[in-house]
Amino acid sequence: MATFVVRHGQMRFLGEFEGLADRAHPRGEKVVVRSERGTELGEVLCAATSRTASYLASPARGQVLRLATAEDLQAESRIAARARSGMAACREFAARRRLQMDLVEVESILGDERMVFYYVSEKRVDFRELVKDLARSMQTRIEMRQIGVRDEAKLLADYGDCGKPVCCNTHLTRMPPVSMRMAKLQKTTLDPSKISGRCGRLKCCLRYEFDTYRALERELPPVGSKVVTARGQGRVLAQELLVRKLVVEFEDHRRLVVTQDEILGIEKSAERHRPDEDEDDDHAER
Repeated sequence: MATFVVRHGQMRFLGEFEGLADRAHPRGEKVVVRSERGTELGEVLCAATSRTASYLASPARGQVLRLATAEDLQAESRIAARARSGMAACREFAARRRLQMDLVEVESILGDERMVFYYVSEKRVDFRELVKDLARSMQTRIEMRQIGVRDEAKLLADYGDCGKPVCCNTHLTRMPPVSMRMAKLQKTTLDPSKISGRCGRLKCCLRYEFDTYRALERELPPVGSKVVTARGQGRVLAQELLVRKLVVEFEDHRRLVVTQDEILGIEKSAERHRPDEDEDDDHAER
């Protein structure tokens, strides 16, 4: 029986699910699956292969029960109404018990076997009595999940500054570490208000081209090194990575742009230490 990668849940979990017998599920097909959480709606992304497995860290397992019917899709409005009721009840119970937590979102799955309450809190919360209150009120299994600001944006954010849906709510399954070095290397603005995403942290997209910029940086003499060209000797003032050029100040104080091919030699004794990505790990935002 063929296996398919299916996306499901409000946190957009990815899992490998056994498909229906003798059926190829096309991309985008809506299905009802049985996961470890219960019966829920999902969307087929592709067939599961050894290549897709290399991209999935601890994928969920389960099986496709049936193609989603009109009734299943219409049930989304009922599920949303149940989630709203759960949110109102949770806020009331949490306030009554004076719990220091900020409720972000409530997820009720199709089969009503479980409700997941996503919350943000700076401290550890003892929600054992809250779970009992909610279980009695909602008559289902209750799961409390503490999340960070990036996951909060994943649940609530819509569009980024680029005008497209935020990456964390579309294709990103893991939040990559991002550091200020990535912004500096790409010569983007360092204004926090412009390089921060909807979560208030550095934008994930700063990571996308960083490896390419870093590879290009290593091909060029570092800033501060002394180079020899047909025009004379000079000191590297700046790198223009994408066009593979250097701004060089010569001994007669001329400042010229030279290409990588024009560099005849580098004075090794003058080469400066080239910072590595690892040096910024302590400052990386995750």
